[in-house]
Amino acid sequence: MKIAKIIARAFLGLVFVVFGLNAFLGFIPIPPMGEQASAFMGIIYTSGFLTVVKVLEIGGGALMLASIALNRFAPLALSILTPIVVNIFLFHLFLDPAGIAMPVILLGVCGFLVYAYKDNFAGVFAEH
Repeated sequence: MKIAKIIARAFLGLVFVVFGLNAFLGFIPIPPMGEQASAFMGIIYTSGFLTVVKVLEIGGGALMLASIALNRFAPLALSILTPIVVNIFLFHLFLDPAGIAMPVILLGVCGFLVYAYKDNFAGVFAEH
């Protein structure tokens, strides 16, 4: 379980640092999207919302990578990245189904890590 957690944290951290930086540096071409997906992306890009999300992706990914060496920050990074992953998944589910493979993988990795750190999230799932 320990090695699986390290691999999952490294994967998630690298994905978000690389693709977050790509939004600013443009070193990986973005594949074409359908009309609705392009319109949606255009709106969130021009509003400045996407810039904030990309900064959160880079920060969350960096925290996740730091969690490997420091053995801390993974639950914080998950708290930042999991809602982003859910939104990426929903974007592809409703607007760009052709690209849904990676979001499904990311959702699975996040789910695995949330389960692996379930003690850290016990208060969220506790009955009140």
